[in-house]
Amino acid sequence: MEKIVLSNGLRVVTEKIPTGRSVSFGIWVKTGSRNETPLNNGISHFIEHMLFKGTGRYSAKDIAEQFDAIGGNVNAFTSKEYTCYYAKVLDEHLPIAVDVLADMFFRSRMDAEELAKEKNVILEEIAMCEDTPDDLVHDLMCAAAYGEHPLAYSILGLKERLQEMTPDDLRAYMKAQYTIENTVISVAGNINDGLAELLEKHFGSFQNHGESAALAAPDFHGELLFHRKKTEQNHICLSLPGVQSGGPLQYPMVLLNNAIGGGMSSRMFQEIREKRGLAYSVYSYHSSQADSGMFTVYAGTAPKQTKEVTELIKDMMYELAVKGLSEDELRKGKEQLKGSLILSLESTSSRMNRIGKNELMLGRHDTLDDMIAKIQQVTMDDMNRLLDHMFAQPLALAMVGATDKAIANVRRDDLVLLRSN
Repeated sequence: MEKIVLSNGLRVVTEKIPTGRSVSFGIWVKTGSRNETPLNNGISHFIEHMLFKGTGRYSAKDIAEQFDAIGGNVNAFTSKEYTCYYAKVLDEHLPIAVDVLADMFFRSRMDAEELAKEKNVILEEIAMCEDTPDDLVHDLMCAAAYGEHPLAYSILGLKERLQEMTPDDLRAYMKAQYTIENTVISVAGNINDGLAELLEKHFGSFQNHGESAALAAPDFHGELLFHRKKTEQNHICLSLPGVQSGGPLQYPMVLLNNAIGGGMSSRMFQEIREKRGLAYSVYSYHSSQADSGMFTVYAGTAPKQTKEVTELIKDMMYELAVKGLSEDELRKGKEQLKGSLILSLESTSSRMNRIGKNELMLGRHDTLDDMIAKIQQVTMDDMNRLLDHMFAQPLALAMVGATDKAIANVRRDDLVLLRSN
């Protein structure tokens, strides 16, 4: 990995992979739903959409045709803490990708007519999420865990707020958030020596400086939230406090997640799906932010089985709180994690994502050898420190379904008492 800084201070991180012919190029901006307010919730995601709706040189159709003509892919995504615009093309077509994405980034028209049409597209996206209970429950989970904190905000936004947004609102938000200090370019693949000159040409005139306001770390609330919806299954999430990105407990958390619900050999999958046949989909995941995190178990099951599944999840959390992980689970988890890390770095896209996100959010880059060494160094003491942190607060619980009868009486503080004793 190499890092260069353009004449205006814009950071560029690159990783040369000469064995292939593709290049992945990304523009990362440190803004997402966490940076919003109740009045403009959804604006980061709205801007992401609008940058594809035409510039002074290219219409929305032209942008699509530019990449189709060279067999490339272009897309974007918005998260709670960052937005990324990216493309994957053949190495010889990188100048085209940089040209088009730079034009989108700096010269999007934000046309009022296109804005109105795209509002409707996003409203349909929100409706699709609301019609998909196994998506909806994860947004509900964030609200149960974080309360009124911006980390509980929906990335898609609120219908009534989106309806009120104007082109000037989007431009003002971009001026405040799309700054040199908040932006990183990442490139991975078969890149040549002319990359710095190419990026200087298209990004060197970028002069919008400024730092985002400091963000307040969230408290973990541990509430119970229920959304009534007629569904064939009940969709349940149970969450505990997690850890921050790049923190000392990052790798213990990854190992714990893998053991509890991260794969087909995990405790949750084996007990609830394989042994008892109570769910088709059951898994755990960890979401981390700059200063916090959340560990979540999800299961979808029939209404008549909801109480049993919920009790099983709680029982397995009891066991985790009392006994922790076994030495064998820790050993196997280390081998699994090392393998998945190596396999995940085989594509130019994954490498572009890794170096871009690391530079933007952490300001540092661990090599593969560094990461493997840190995995190997995880001890049972580390795991116990992690468990003490996770079980220090009452758990949060969220469900989407026809009735909350199965979860209404779940105690959310008993794991705290169990671990502390």
